[in-house]
Amino acid sequence: MFAIVQTGGKQYNVTEGDIIKVEKLSNAVGDKINLEVLLVSDGKKTIAGTPTVKGAEVTAEVLSHGKGDKIVVYKYKPKKNERKKQGHRQPWTELKIASIKM
Repeated sequence: MFAIVQTGGKQYNVTEGDIIKVEKLSNAVGDKINLEVLLVSDGKKTIAGTPTVKGAEVTAEVLSHGKGDKIVVYKYKPKKNERKKQGHRQPWTELKIASIKM
């Protein structure tokens, strides 16, 4: 059984037991959360939502929080001696998919 869930403006294809990194959530480590289900399938029957599937539920547990690798943002304007260098580390939350119910 798999489901397509949405969180943080992105969609993820998940099955039970998967560990995924999503945009940072404000929940504490160990919390159980429910995710929006856009599509759910058990191999024989597929249900697509408009926009979400009524009655379907994906439960996940928050495992940890962290930051991604640093990326360098360099802005430059030619002939003006304007340069700006910035670093950025995107925060994330790691989730473990506990259950998928249709």
